[in-house]
Amino acid sequence: MANQNLKKQVINIISGHRTGVFSSVENNKPHSRYMTFYHEDLTLYSPTQMDTEKMDEIEKNPHVSVLLGYEEKGQSDSYVEIAGTCSINNSETLKKQFWNESFQQWFEGPMDPNYVFLQVQPDVIRILNRNGEPAQELTLGN
Repeated sequence: MANQNLKKQVINIISGHRTGVFSSVENNKPHSRYMTFYHEDLTLYSPTQMDTEKMDEIEKNPHVSVLLGYEEKGQSDSYVEIAGTCSINNSETLKKQFWNESFQQWFEGPMDPNYVFLQVQPDVIRILNRNGEPAQELTLGN
């Protein structure tokens, strides 16, 4: 039951924050950038272009980290740190479901073949900075 409560807290945080930091590995070193995230349950999806360096990085090493939830105040903002495995998802359903008109500056439309999603399947999710409480960890994968 504690895991269900923790899962609800995680979903509450990721539901309220669309922008986060996505970190992959480039030449054996972390490479971070801000990205937009959507989610279904605990699986994260981030729209991107097929022809980016992220794709090469993920092909070489699918282990990624995502930070979501931190806001401008900082001192009492809860956030999640997600360690997971990333893959490419080219689902037409996802492309239509998460399409946003603001994407037109990069894509011709929801069926643009260059429009895909990074899918992050969490292995471990940590909730941090909860009013001085110690970090809480939800282990899902390997």
